[in-house]
Amino acid sequence: MSQTNSIPVILPGDLKDHRRHPGDALTARQRLVYVLVLGTLTALGPFTIDLYLPAFPSLEDDLGVGAAAIQLTLTGTTIGFGLGQLLVGPWSDRVGRRLPLILATSVHILASIGAALAPDITWLAVFRVLQGFGAAAGGVVAMAMVRDLFGGKRLVTMLSRLALVNGLAPILAPVIGSQLLLVMDWRGIFWVLAGYAAIVVVAVLSLIIETLPPSQRRLPGHGTMRARYRALLTDRVYVGAALVGAMSFTGLFSYLSSSSFLFQEVYGFTPQQYGLLFGINSVGVVLGVQTSSRLMARLSVGPQWVLVGVTSVQLAMAVTIISLDQAGAGLWGTLIPLWFYITACGFGFPAVQVLALAHHGKEAGTAASLLGALNFGLAGLISPVVGLLGVASATPMALVMGCAAAIGVFVVWAVVRPRSVPPLED
Repeated sequence: MSQTNSIPVILPGDLKDHRRHPGDALTARQRLVYVLVLGTLTALGPFTIDLYLPAFPSLEDDLGVGAAAIQLTLTGTTIGFGLGQLLVGPWSDRVGRRLPLILATSVHILASIGAALAPDITWLAVFRVLQGFGAAAGGVVAMAMVRDLFGGKRLVTMLSRLALVNGLAPILAPVIGSQLLLVMDWRGIFWVLAGYAAIVVVAVLSLIIETLPPSQRRLPGHGTMRARYRALLTDRVYVGAALVGAMSFTGLFSYLSSSSFLFQEVYGFTPQQYGLLFGINSVGVVLGVQTSSRLMARLSVGPQWVLVGVTSVQLAMAVTIISLDQAGAGLWGTLIPLWFYITACGFGFPAVQVLALAHHGKEAGTAASLLGALNFGLAGLISPVVGLLGVASATPMALVMGCAAAIGVFVVWAVVRPRSVPPLED
């Protein structure tokens, strides 16, 4: 296999000499390169959505609008992200992974520059939708590439790495954003995002090969978009996993969309203290993702059983936040159960991806796109309900989280039906 002295570059010929899955031919160093680059791709979407969260109060003052209008720019981004995935995923199944990735990310660069120069809230919202649309390729194509290369328990391991990034990025983005606000205003954050996207394009051009060869782009029975969606939507386990993932993201985004106002305006945090809070919560995501992946890969715990535990803990923690908030427990009555709720989200991320993609290698791009569209689309539509309910306390946020978790519990048992899910292959 070909490699430079410093970075192992993977060439198309490296993937021809494989065993059961193409990725089996890669060395440990080459797999590490894929994890790093694909992780960077995966993080682009969450960073696009969340990096500017600590700037919400300053946006409110600078643009002369209310909190609800600012939250709508977040909603627009998540909707653009979801719709973009619905387009990019099936497109990548037909033309390969690299072209959609490069073109969509280029749209993100231009939209980020537009957001940095936006004169008012209307133009900011427009460019935020386009940003979300352009960022959509990163997550969906990264997941599809992993599925192109790996299967079985190695698929669990690789997806867990991406799930770790996908779970950490929404939590760490506000931490980084709060630090950026020490040296720049909110417009500078969008210039940073433009630079990040440019780095992603360069990394893809120089380090990532095409993982979907032309011979596999028009498989019998899977050549049309309708056939690919039929294969997914008639799979009860896939549909259930996607809905559980969407409910988990809805709960997480209800927290993300309201927490800037809740902790800075109600509990009196500074932007930097608010960022530190996200850093502490990120520890929970790391613990959840790593523990979940080990349970599935090493102890052969089925991902469906991980989701049984995840949804139950999420519901219990949301009810706890509401109860303690109404009892006047104050800040700690919110922070402690919230940490366990977010940790449960981390447990769920790799389980949802494995359960959804394990049996859909032939339509991996479409499967990943629909999964992401449901995750971010439903989260974007539902989480602003918190803004309508108000952010004067933690109860509205926890109420949305609890409703989402209750739906997740129902879907696991009524749709996924954990006892009927076949075990993963070795």
